[in-house]
Amino acid sequence: MYSLNAPVPSSVAALATDLASDLVGAQARTRGGHTLVVKRLAGDDADYAHLEARARDALRGTPACEARVAGAEVFESVPSGTAPVVYLRVESPGLVALHDRLCDRFDPVDDIEGENYVPHVTVARGGSIEAARSLAERDVEPVEWVVDDLVFWDARRDQPATHVSLPA
Repeated sequence: MYSLNAPVPSSVAALATDLASDLVGAQARTRGGHTLVVKRLAGDDADYAHLEARARDALRGTPACEARVAGAEVFESVPSGTAPVVYLRVESPGLVALHDRLCDRFDPVDDIEGENYVPHVTVARGGSIEAARSLAERDVEPVEWVVDDLVFWDARRDQPATHVSLPA
């Protein structure tokens, strides 16, 4: 599966890494592994080139947008994978609007996209629910940045396929 991700600045990745160090027994994201999924590009397309072309068409005219880490939160249960998931909540009306626009072109993934979409950067999965809740109660220094680039991510190979600059 492919996805369209927004890279996060090093200050956000460093914050996530720092918070993860207090979650004993949880599986933290590795350095360089912090991203913000904007939309999974699931579909009937047999090849990446067609998916990318459809996504680029949907992105046409999309401006850069502001994003802000606004605190840490917890998904106590998740549709797949290990829970709890501690994450940095990202406020960005522009990314939400972009997600909605892409959902018009690519079917939303059940339970995690469409109206259930929560822009976030994963800190860690698993471990103690009490530790996760405690961490989510901490004050987190806000981090603001401009999303002016998106990455087409190849999940099977765990690497970027290409990118697109905004405005597209």
